[in-house]
Amino acid sequence: MAGKKRRAVPEENRATSDFYKLHSRAINDLITANEENSPEVSEEELRQYRSGPKLKVSDWLKAILIKWWFAGSVCFFIFWGLSSYVSARLDLLLIFGIALGVVTDVLTNNILRYYAKKRGGNDRWMMFPKKQYVTFFLNILYAFVLLLCVDFLYNLINLAFLAAGGTAMTLGVGPILFGVIYTAVDLLFISMKRLFIRIVSDAKESAKKP
Repeated sequence: MAGKKRRAVPEENRATSDFYKLHSRAINDLITANEENSPEVSEEELRQYRSGPKLKVSDWLKAILIKWWFAGSVCFFIFWGLSSYVSARLDLLLIFGIALGVVTDVLTNNILRYYAKKRGGNDRWMMFPKKQYVTFFLNILYAFVLLLCVDFLYNLINLAFLAAGGTAMTLGVGPILFGVIYTAVDLLFISMKRLFIRIVSDAKESAKKP
């Protein structure tokens, strides 16, 4: 004899708690979840659940764009914004250099660290990759070196214009071109630093060999 079918309880007679039954174990696992007790998930699987555009940008292009954008922004807000109020050129360049160094240490490098796929993945795009108190001042000094080089290149380009056309036309400082030249000089110095470190490392390895 077939068993009697269980009569459905009318919805109006159900207890309110029936509608909110929760799996306590799953809730506890969710609350206590951390990096140690959570299973590892591949980067490919994580990308499937991330929102936003699927356009892939290489790390080197992303680093160049970030550096260029912040250098151009500082030029726009500081050099252009204060040029009407600070008449002395040296004072303006002093403020400009300090702002470039602060932005590099506080914003640019931190964003590069944030977008790195692994820890230290974008260190090769920074002159001082380790985050320390002293790097704040080192980035300011380094910004002055870059600023002097950019100023020299601007003067060199203007002299070339004068020599070629014989006119008094000069190339003005603009955010876009300044960001391009500043980033190019920055990457050149970083490449020189990496090359020097590689040469010293190879020399040490050669000295250890019998």
